Amino acid sequence: MQKRTKNNLQDQFGLPIAPSLGPTMDTVYSPQDKDGYNYRSINIALISILLGIAGGFIAQILTRLIGLITNLCFYGRFSFQFSSPAQNQLGLWVILIPIGGAFLVGFMAKYGSAGIRGHGIPEAMEQILSNESRIQPRLTFLKPISAAISIGTGGPFGAEGPIIATGGALGSLIGQLLKTSADERKILLAAGAAAGMAATFGSPVSAVLLAVELLLFEFKPQSLIPVTLACVAATAVRIFFVGTTPIFALKDVSQPGSLALVVYLIMGLIVGVCSVYVTKAVYFVEDMFDKLPIHWMWWPAIGAVAVGIVGYFAPHTLGVGYDNIDHILNGSILGQTLIVLFVLKFVSWAISLGSGTSGGTLAPLFTIGGGLGALLGSITLSIFPHSGVDIRMAALVGMAAMFAGSARALLTSMIFAFETTMQPYGLLPLLAGCSAAYLVSSLMMRNTIMTEKIVRRGVNVPSEYTADFLTQMLVKDYANKNIVTIAADDEISKVRHWLSSGEEGTLHHGYPVIDKYSKLVGVVTRRELEDLNNDESKRIKDIIKTPLTVIYNDNTIRQAADMMAYHKVSRLPVVEHGDNYKLIGLITHDDVLKARRIHIEKENLQKRYIGFNTIKKRKDAQRNNKDIKIESVK
Repeated sequence: MQKRTKNNLQDQFGLPIAPSLGPTMDTVYSPQDKDGYNYRSINIALISILLGIAGGFIAQILTRLIGLITNLCFYGRFSFQFSSPAQNQLGLWVILIPIGGAFLVGFMAKYGSAGIRGHGIPEAMEQILSNESRIQPRLTFLKPISAAISIGTGGPFGAEGPIIATGGALGSLIGQLLKTSADERKILLAAGAAAGMAATFGSPVSAVLLAVELLLFEFKPQSLIPVTLACVAATAVRIFFVGTTPIFALKDVSQPGSLALVVYLIMGLIVGVCSVYVTKAVYFVEDMFDKLPIHWMWWPAIGAVAVGIVGYFAPHTLGVGYDNIDHILNGSILGQTLIVLFVLKFVSWAISLGSGTSGGTLAPLFTIGGGLGALLGSITLSIFPHSGVDIRMAALVGMAAMFAGSARALLTSMIFAFETTMQPYGLLPLLAGCSAAYLVSSLMMRNTIMTEKIVRRGVNVPSEYTADFLTQMLVKDYANKNIVTIAADDEISKVRHWLSSGEEGTLHHGYPVIDKYSKLVGVVTRRELEDLNNDESKRIKDIIKTPLTVIYNDNTIRQAADMMAYHKVSRLPVVEHGDNYKLIGLITHDDVLKARRIHIEKENLQKRYIGFNTIKKRKDAQRNNKDIKIESVK
């Protein structure tokens, strides 16, 4: 068994060691008095700033690389200027360009790393949840190169997904090189990913929220501060290159009235329903590709056939399409042109993404949602011309609601739409529409466009972030005050005789040992007391072997449970703060379970869990014509 040293404990668990209490005890393990920042947290924050700066440059490099490939493939010119393939004059030859690019992506996935497949965020989530935030180092350069090829040759994706994935991979790589803990690597991964989004759209606040809602699965200073600093640094780099102008500037919008807010709420409900079927359509296409009798290396090229054909008839569906979002939000695309654009963009994107190529989802979802919102706004105005609905605002609500419904990132969606337009009058409509879409999605769809893939692989993705109830319960409220102790100066023979008497308290598995001042000296187990090799003339304090592990009366049940788990004990002596270590109680694993049971009763979880399972059993019995005995739980 590895010896636990002071440095080992403090580095891994933050558990300080109290001074020796006597001749038989060398160390005492107790919970850390106060959780908070330390020098490692500061180091992670500083590294995150550098990571944010790197993420800002990665965004600029990748967008220029996409521009270069786009210009070479569609216009035959050498230029890094970010441009749209929509103005190409290639005719039918345009169909072959996405196919060629997709073939290269499939080749890179087969012989480089299969990790480049997909749109980035789900893959990052999977590494966080199942692989201690360890991403293959080669993905740091394979992902952006493959994405640049895919998007530059007409793939209907946003550049933000690959940039987010690349930033996350870089954060993970730095974490692995610096030999950080899994939690620290998660923070660095999230910081790099969030920096990528902030650098792409100039939206640092929504990037932080994206990290919280989709990557960190927590909300605490140790993780939030590094991610925030990374996003600030990445946005500063973006400002240096492109200035402070919002990427989708929306001007001359008036404050919506009460009726308009009701309409935006209804629009959010409709877009929320559509977001569910958009998500289902993507994974339906993916399931169809899974059934093909050929290697997945060829799937992106097959999916690119649809991209090329759609791009021939609707050139604006090719490439990133940030200009499409801008036109939709400013009301310059309406009527039939609008419908053709967002419908064909959806078809092209769903088939291509389902084929497993490399690309992002945010920009296509914004295009589809924005187009749908603008269409609903136009229909509303034609029926109710005095409703006060603004088509541009309807497009903004549709854009954000589509992402809120499909990804279930409510706060990210709302703040993103605000930051990228800098339109304060949009906040209230966004709050109504995104919340409605989020509600509908939660009712109709179990998983999201970000989680469906990894859930199918057996990864359990948290869907709710709630405070740990064990951190809200104190040891003093659940510890047993009536405890059986053994005097440190008692002889072993005397204690053995007492154990064999069968009196009350003689059947416990362990006993706290105290001195004449009620000061805790250690703990002995029944097995140690019954050991035949022990000299019966020895005193109890002379046979204590296990280092003392204690809990304070004002510690939480969570701290007690963690101490039990780490030190592999089922009971902890409860002591007062200070050096006297006066014994005042004992808490066991049964007491921890009791705290959980009380919490269940307070939250009335019997009906939510046990009751629902009972109904399901009854329905299964009726379906299978079997008699199942179901006992009611009161």
